[in-house]
Amino acid sequence: MADPIKPAFFRRIDESEDEEFYRWPRRVVHIDDPAIATVGEIYAQRIAPGSAILDLMSSWRSHLPARLQPSRVAGLGLNEEEMRDNPALTEVVVHNVNREPRLPFADRSFDAVVMTVSIQYLTRPLEVFADVGRVLRPDGPFIVTFSNRMFPTKAVALWQGANNEQRVAIVRSYFAKSGAFEKIETIDRSGHDDEPSDPVWAVLGYRGGGLA
Repeated sequence: MADPIKPAFFRRIDESEDEEFYRWPRRVVHIDDPAIATVGEIYAQRIAPGSAILDLMSSWRSHLPARLQPSRVAGLGLNEEEMRDNPALTEVVVHNVNREPRLPFADRSFDAVVMTVSIQYLTRPLEVFADVGRVLRPDGPFIVTFSNRMFPTKAVALWQGANNEQRVAIVRSYFAKSGAFEKIETIDRSGHDDEPSDPVWAVLGYRGGGLA
């Protein structure tokens, strides 16, 4: 599909192959413990227990709460060693979505898809979002959670130049422009009444039931 967003928006400081950047395992979680708990609560509220889940752009932790008891968690990412250390994953797939947005799964393979603090690295987001719609079952949620942290050399220019409010709008536009999702929703967990913590936002949409 043609990308209606300007290609310049998706340039990065480091345009080397993503596989090289992620060649060595880092085993870091990118957000603090309260933020991780917030992400887990969002997933628990929007994903049915026993679901088959795709963890897109996965690493060594998925932040899926144990009470979901998923029937399947497929991790798709760039560092196999990291993903092998992820206790939530039932399978590991090494795949670069920036090079090949089509996901190596059959149509309607998953009940839910999550992407955790990685949206800022997508260089072909509309194509990836459209294919997430393909692998989701009808009415299944795609949940994108993010904070204000990033590897700056690999985050796309559009993300780097935006403020927090604009980043929410950017992710909502990916859902809308992909044509694969309905009932797009925003969850704002950026304010904390007690201890300081990394802010968390989520944007989610549900796979249209009328899609082929």
